[in-house]
Amino acid sequence: MTFSSYVREGDRVGLRPYRLADGPEFTARVRESRDLHRPWLFPPDTVAEYEHYAAGLTEKDARAGFLVCELATGALAGFVNVNNIVRGAFQCGALGYGAFAHAARRGLLREALGLVLDHAFAPAGDGLGLHRLEANVQPANTASIALVRGAGFRLEGLSPDFLRVDGAWRDHERWAVTAGMPRPR
Repeated sequence: MTFSSYVREGDRVGLRPYRLADGPEFTARVRESRDLHRPWLFPPDTVAEYEHYAAGLTEKDARAGFLVCELATGALAGFVNVNNIVRGAFQCGALGYGAFAHAARRGLLREALGLVLDHAFAPAGDGLGLHRLEANVQPANTASIALVRGAGFRLEGLSPDFLRVDGAWRDHERWAVTAGMPRPR
C-alpha cells in the first residue's frame, strides 16, 4: 500500500503527517522495537497514548511530525519530529526521531532525516522556513550520534542534566545544523 500524500519523497522512503488511523501500526511497531529504543526513547505504545501524541504533532504550530514510510509498501519505518519550534529571530526547532526495529540499520532513517532537513529549511509555504535544527543526544547513544554526524550536524557542547528520560535527568550532547551549512547527500 503506497500513499500519494507524502510531504517529501526520497529513493526508498516518504514522509507524511501522522494520522489517527496509524495508531495500531505505530504502537505495534513501538512494542516490537522496545529493545532497540530503550533506554533512549519511549514513544507511545498504546493507541490511546498515540492519539494524544499524534494530536500534539498535528494541531500545534510549535511542532511538526513526520512518519517515515517505506515507499515500496507504505509500511511505517520510523518517525522524525521537529519539536519546540521558535519563530522570530531564532527560527529553530529540536529534533526527535526513531527507527522501528524491522527498519533499523538499513539507512532508512538517515534518508528520512535528510528529507526532514530539506523540508525544515525550505521557505515557508514549501517547508517550515527554519534556519536551525538541534538534536540533543545522550552521550552513550552512539547510533544516534552517528546519525546526526552523518547528516552534517556539528557538536556544540554538553548540557548536564538536560532532559528527564526514564525517571532521571540525563546529560545530552547538543548537535546542530543550520540552513547554510553543507550537508552530505
